[in-house]
Amino acid sequence: MLLNSKIYGDGSQEIVVLHGFLGMSDNWKSFAGDIIKQNFKVHLIDQRNHGKSFHSKEFNYKILAQDLKFYIDFNKIKSFSLIGHSMGGKTAMMFSSMYPQMFNKLIIVDILPIFYKSNHRKILEILKSLNLKKLRSRVNIDKALDPYFKEPSFRAFLLKNLYRVSKEELAFRIDLDIISNNLKEIEKALPSNLFFHGETLFIKGEKSEYINDSNYQIVNIQFPNSKIVEVSNAGHWVHAENLNDFVKQTLLFLKY
Repeated sequence: MLLNSKIYGDGSQEIVVLHGFLGMSDNWKSFAGDIIKQNFKVHLIDQRNHGKSFHSKEFNYKILAQDLKFYIDFNKIKSFSLIGHSMGGKTAMMFSSMYPQMFNKLIIVDILPIFYKSNHRKILEILKSLNLKKLRSRVNIDKALDPYFKEPSFRAFLLKNLYRVSKEELAFRIDLDIISNNLKEIEKALPSNLFFHGETLFIKGEKSEYINDSNYQIVNIQFPNSKIVEVSNAGHWVHAENLNDFVKQTLLFLKY
């Protein structure tokens, strides 16, 4: 099945962007709006079980990479660079190993091909506990989430997953049960025999703990033609927290 996407711009250079866990294509609209001014055409993808893409009980990085391959083939994209954030970064790394000749440059945002123990299950259980039939509005749902998530921007990120089933009822676009059942697949390390020799940029958020001096060493082995840059005043959601510097680093890498 074909992944849902939003396409911006009509430049001669194409970029495909993969969002992170519980994200969607809309999370990257501001980035697309900036980057298309530099002669780019941008494909913002909804990965399976996220956004407006299809739901499936099959959910692992190999399958997510195959979904992307089908999207590229279907849209007859001949030359492109690939950006992946967090979960989308792992999908992009898997894709780079499986289909290394298909694209130009690779940008991985604040993630490595290693195991991460996350708090994702707690987030999913809280979302599943919400009685959306009673809450009925985004304001009420936001208030219900406030005791658990104090940061308004993170609550807004979660609320983007809501859509209106009817005038009286909201629902989540994401399949919380499928994602809960496959959470280990999201957290797990990518295969140790995964290699990509193409040009690769790892972008780290200054305030994020996902990449550090110790765990970055694996990158030199699996991605020998890679470098890393740090974006200041940003955590894990680098592209949202410091868009200007993120775009600057992206352009420096893609254009030179």
